[in-house]
Amino acid sequence: MDELEALAAEIGEKLKARGEKVAINESSSGGLVSAALLSVPGASAYFLGGAVVYTPKARVLLTDIPREALEGIRSSSEPYALLLARNACERYGATWGISETGAAGPTGNGYGDAPGHTCVAVSGPVEAVLTVETGSEDRSANMRAFAAACLRLFDKALG
Repeated sequence: MDELEALAAEIGEKLKARGEKVAINESSSGGLVSAALLSVPGASAYFLGGAVVYTPKARVLLTDIPREALEGIRSSSEPYALLLARNACERYGATWGISETGAAGPTGNGYGDAPGHTCVAVSGPVEAVLTVETGSEDRSANMRAFAAACLRLFDKALG
């Protein structure tokens, strides 16, 4: 968690200095992105909230994304990650929305993705999306790698 907290501290300082806010929808990282951002003293100045959107039912209950918006989009894909990031930004009234969606392992998901596959996205003044393939079946290591990838992409978008 040390790497995640270090990344989050840098991000937190940038957000506080700019007066910007962030919200998150994450999945297979299991809340690690939120935990890292919240580990920074003063996080309430920039962290508005988030959700672990781990199942289709959770997506319905926590994001209220209309079924029509999902047509032609599958979970664990770049378009889905961007949809989740945009949703977090809009629902919370945040400057930035970030997201993660993937397959932590030890097996893949129902969409044909191997363990260690995730997509992360940022939505706000700029948008970015990235697919990560760790090549590992280690669930815990993948969860940390996914959270780190999400935070690194967000830090890059912040400039």
